[in-house]
Order: sequence, then C-alpha cells, then structure tokens
Amino acid sequence: MDFVIIVEGKNDKSRVRRLLHPDVPILCTFGTPSKERLEALRKQAGDRDVYLFTDNDASGKKIRGMLRDLFPDAVQMHTKSGYAGVEGTPEEHIIRQLEKAGLEEFIVYPEPGFPVPVKE
Repeated sequence: MDFVIIVEGKNDKSRVRRLLHPDVPILCTFGTPSKERLEALRKQAGDRDVYLFTDNDASGKKIRGMLRDLFPDAVQMHTKSGYAGVEGTPEEHIIRQLEKAGLEEFIVYPEPGFPVPVKE
C-alpha cells in the first residue's frame, strides 16, 4: 500500500479496520503522542501518503494539529461533534469519510441491507 491511516487509539483502529481491506496499514498515536512517538510514526509512514482520522474533540484537535505539522500534506478526516470519538462513530459516517478521502477501492462494505450512504 502506498498510504497509511493514522488514528488515535487501538479502539479507533479496530473500528476503522472492520471497514477496510486487511492490508491497509493503520497506525495509532496512542493518545497525545510524545516526540518519540511522532518520530516513530514518521518512520513508519515513510514516503507513503498519510490519512489522518481523529476525533472531533479538544484532544483530537490537538493531536490533529501535531500530526498536521508532521505530515503537512496529509488528508484530514474526523468524526462529527456529538459522536463518541472514532470508536463510537456510526459505520455510515466512517465510510463517507473514507469515500471523501478517495479510498473507495479499499472499503469493505457491510453486508446487503446496509443503508445507502447519504452525502453530507
């Protein structure tokens, strides 16, 4: 894969993982990243494109800012206000964010009966 997705925590990773091809690399900040963790993320990402998927709360915005400084060309995705972070975001919204980011070919859509995504 020529890209990575970075999320905040292991529960976020688990939530997004269910909706993506298993080969898509998903990295975690594990909360507010230290300088060492940021350097590790930079090394893990290498020359690949970076997609950031963070919560839309104060902590998520802080982490998004740190990651945006590290990966200025990264594609930004985030949850809506009112959702309990990425881990508590409905699959429909996560799918819409992934589609908007241009990652449709890597999405593993839920079984038939899944509501048709509504454009925001």
